[in-house]
Amino acid sequence: MSRIGKKTINIPAGVKVELAGQVVKVSGPKGSLELTRNPNINVKVEDGKKIVVENTMPDGRLEKAMYGTTRALLNNMVTGVSKGFEKKMEIYGTGYNVKEQGGKLILTVGYANPAQVSIPKSVKVIIDVPATKGNDTPAKFTITGYNKQELGQFASEVRKVKPPEPYQGKGIRYGGEYIRRKAGKAFASGASA
Repeated sequence: MSRIGKKTINIPAGVKVELAGQVVKVSGPKGSLELTRNPNINVKVEDGKKIVVENTMPDGRLEKAMYGTTRALLNNMVTGVSKGFEKKMEIYGTGYNVKEQGGKLILTVGYANPAQVSIPKSVKVIIDVPATKGNDTPAKFTITGYNKQELGQFASEVRKVKPPEPYQGKGIRYGGEYIRRKAGKAFASGASA
């Protein structure tokens, strides 16, 4: 039995859950999301206040895996349409900057041409600090949205444009991400052979 799957999901005010066959639709103030569930995993709404997930085949290997996964996905959907999710990003490096233009995020991160990443419809980008100031003060922006999977995928694509390098830490990283630094080349001073 999954410990996560057994937990019920409380439905906050303003969120509506509809069940139609194998499709679960959750809608709220931020937007609406759908999930097609496994046929052996039952989803019930009790009194319009709780979502209960049940596994009808507790011995099946796939069903065991999907039991907790379905509950986690439904919980993310309910949280997303009611509160939303956010991910903070930072860009380190002299002269690096970020701007939003025409539905695309334009990143100037040391390449000959600025990199462009298309912003999905469910995601919004809020730029807090548009440009870096030296290597110590980063450019900062926040990615918000109601679909956790799309938000995480977009953040990953943005980070892939210029992952942080280990010597000076230049590049795009998640807010609060720790980069393990390496020592650069050590030159022998005054030693002659």
